[in-house]
Amino acid sequence: MTISDIWCEKYRPSTLDEIVLDKNTRNYFNKVQSEKNIPNVLFVGKPGIGKTSLAKIIVKDILKCQYLYINASDENGIDTIRTKVLNFAQTKSLFGQIKVIILDECDGLSIDAQKALRNSIEEYHDLTRFILTANYKHKIIPALQSRCQIFDINYDKNDYITKLISIVKSEKVKINKEQFTTIVNSCYPDFRKGINTLQKYFLSDGKDDNVFNVKDFFDGLHDLLTHKKYVLIRKHIIQNEGLFNNDYDELFKRLFDYMYTAEIDIDKKRDCLITVSKYFYQNSQCIDQEINFYSCILDLQV
Repeated sequence: MTISDIWCEKYRPSTLDEIVLDKNTRNYFNKVQSEKNIPNVLFVGKPGIGKTSLAKIIVKDILKCQYLYINASDENGIDTIRTKVLNFAQTKSLFGQIKVIILDECDGLSIDAQKALRNSIEEYHDLTRFILTANYKHKIIPALQSRCQIFDINYDKNDYITKLISIVKSEKVKINKEQFTTIVNSCYPDFRKGINTLQKYFLSDGKDDNVFNVKDFFDGLHDLLTHKKYVLIRKHIIQNEGLFNNDYDELFKRLFDYMYTAEIDIDKKRDCLITVSKYFYQNSQCIDQEINFYSCILDLQV
C-alpha cells in the first residue's frame, strides 16, 4: 500500500478552503491570507483534529514561505532549540519574507526546552514566526503561552459527519446508517481516526467486528467487576487494547457514555460518572494510562 492508498493522507487538506474549521478561526486565517503576515500562534486540540494540517497549510498555501518543521515529541530536548531552531531562526529568508518554524506537539518539550524556546521567540521575532501545536495546553508553560495567540481547534459534529460522508461516497463504501453512526460516535472529533476506521471497515468488506463491539467490551468489564474477578479485569483490558488503538482518552469517553446510558440507580449513576470524570481528567497527566483506567474500573461501584 502506497501513501496515496492511505485515505487519511489522500484526504488530508492542503488548502484553507479544504480544512474543516470553526467560523471564527476560518475568518481569522482568511485575513492572514490577505495580509500575508502572522503572529506567533499556538494550536491546541485533540489528536487528529487538524492542528498539523492547518500549520502546514499556513506555510505552504497561505504564506508560501520558507519554513522548518520539527516534531517536538521526537526531538524534545533543549539541544533541539539550541541547534535546529536557533540556526534557522537567526538567519534571514532568501526571499526577504518572514520565515516560520512549526513545532508540532510542543507539549512534549521539556521545561528547559520551553524556556529556551520562549527566549528564541522574543529574540528573533523580526525574522521568524513560530507555529506551535499541542494536545494539552496545561503542559505549555505560561510564559510561552503568553507569547502566542492561542486557538482552540474544534468544529461542529455536523461538519465532521459531512466530511466522512463525502469520503464514503467518493470511495463507494457500503455501510448502513447504524454502522456509520457508531464510527462517528467512536471517533469524533478525530478525523484521522475516523478516516482510518472507515478504510479499515471498507477493506474488511464490513466484517471488522472491532469497530462495533465496544459495548461487549464494557459488558465484559461489568460482569467481571460484579463477580470481583479483579485479576481478570486487567487481563480483559490488555487483551482488548486493539479495540480502541491504545487510545485511553477515547476509551474514557466511551466508558462515560456507557455509564450515562446504563440502567442503574440514579445516585449510583451519578457517583460512577463523577468517578470516570476524575480518572479521565488525570489520564493525560499520568505515566501509565492502562493502570489509570484499571484503577478507575476498580473504583466503580455498580
